[in-house]
Amino acid sequence: MRATRFAGDRAGEPTFSISKPAIRRANWPIVSPFAVSVVVLLASLPTTPVGADERRAPSGASMVRIDFESDAIGAAPRAFTPALTGGGGPVIWVIVEDASAPSGAKVLAEQSADRTRDRFPIAILNDFSARNVEVSARFKPVSGTVDQAAGLMVRVVDGNNYYVARANALEDNVRLYRVVNGRRVQFAGADVNVPAGRWQELAVRIEGDRITVSLDGKALFSATDRTFVEAGRIGLWTKADSVTHFDEVKVAALP
Repeated sequence: MRATRFAGDRAGEPTFSISKPAIRRANWPIVSPFAVSVVVLLASLPTTPVGADERRAPSGASMVRIDFESDAIGAAPRAFTPALTGGGGPVIWVIVEDASAPSGAKVLAEQSADRTRDRFPIAILNDFSARNVEVSARFKPVSGTVDQAAGLMVRVVDGNNYYVARANALEDNVRLYRVVNGRRVQFAGADVNVPAGRWQELAVRIEGDRITVSLDGKALFSATDRTFVEAGRIGLWTKADSVTHFDEVKVAALP
């Protein structure tokens, strides 16, 4: 497939607000087919793998689940396109081995360990777009002196425009941002224990203009925002020198 590269603006700290911003949109490329497991959820039947074509059950729900077990150790993830918001060097998203992982020993990690503070490595899920969606991922903060972050992106327009909910093991909090033209603005959050070296689950549910963020199955907060109102992609997110392991990514389109 062709790699997607985004020209990122420098990402500012969330100390100001933006109203009705003009969003610069990047062109998403047409990517070649690859193998992604998609599970269509039926109320009365067992789940059945289908192709990556966003087929939907009669209820309107569809689900993508990725555990990276079909990827090769040391290779880039086939289901995601690496990109970057902000500055610093190239991103290095690769499959690594972690015997403690919840769904097999293969996990995804960004391993460049670049300490640039306004640098946000991202990985965009290919062949999936939805307006209303629930996204979850298991994550384990491994290392990082500037940050130890794990984030989930929704309604992704391009590498500089999206919502992101992130958990931080150094700060013990979960925050929700809008990123507009590469600039982050926090508009919700909660202080909560985010232990390093332990698997946890971060989840984001967005319906209409309401976003709910959960950690380990417990809803932490909800907020409303209308910056991004159209369907968009989803993705994974880290910051600076964070080395975070990701596993068992689940994406469910909602009616």
